[in-house]
Amino acid sequence: MYQFSDEILSYYRQTQESKRLTNDVRGQIEFTRTQEIITRYLPEPPAVVLDIGGGSGPYACWLAKAGYEVHLVDPVDLHIEQAKEASNQQPEHPIASISLGDARSLRFSAMSADALLLLGPLYHLIDKSERLLALGEAYRVLRNGGVMVAAGISRFASLLDCCRKDRLGNSIFRDIVHNDLETGYHRNPTEDLNYFTDAYLHRPEEFGSEVVEAGFQHQATLAVQGPAWLFESVESYWADPDQRAAVLELIRKVEAEPSILGMSSHILAIGTK
Repeated sequence: MYQFSDEILSYYRQTQESKRLTNDVRGQIEFTRTQEIITRYLPEPPAVVLDIGGGSGPYACWLAKAGYEVHLVDPVDLHIEQAKEASNQQPEHPIASISLGDARSLRFSAMSADALLLLGPLYHLIDKSERLLALGEAYRVLRNGGVMVAAGISRFASLLDCCRKDRLGNSIFRDIVHNDLETGYHRNPTEDLNYFTDAYLHRPEEFGSEVVEAGFQHQATLAVQGPAWLFESVESYWADPDQRAAVLELIRKVEAEPSILGMSSHILAIGTK
């Protein structure tokens, strides 16, 4: 079985990924928008969905409640425990299976799934060859006509975050940003978990091309948060239902706009087999 780096595994064992999408406004925007985009492309339930790199199970639980047969795979033992606990909290709609595993070598048979999510693995596979392995596995296990939704982090996310959090005076973070922009390889040379962990940051057009190279028909590359995550005002907007709807509508209007796609911290590439 393939193994992620000790740095990545250590990061996720020390942080509360299970709370990231609910505790913070920007996480809530990411969760809401990702759900919205997934809903557009998934077949109607019941259908078999593989949530590869599914973490603590937020998307798997949501889809199981909606009537899908969901199988979650993740390489982090803590996430597996958390996903099982989350599934147990909805006994009428449990996740069908939860297992330790790696996106580059899936236990599922060829053409056994209707849809597949890769909402974390690709940006933790630094080498392109490793990402193509994961995409190739996704292609293998999908039925003809099946859909894959994959998440990437924008090449420019750390630069924008540096400006948003006023970190330009921090020489360590500034060096991280320079390296990200030049190579796409994000590394955290410190013990500070706020600086994330090993990751590959995609240019939007590059992300789509990798999906095509793996054999998929590329349907779209879409912004998740758009530029909304950059502004403090979004926190007060998000608290008001009408303004929240307005924020989502504006993100939606520019979600596929090439000129600002990279301003979104996360992007989704959708491919069909």
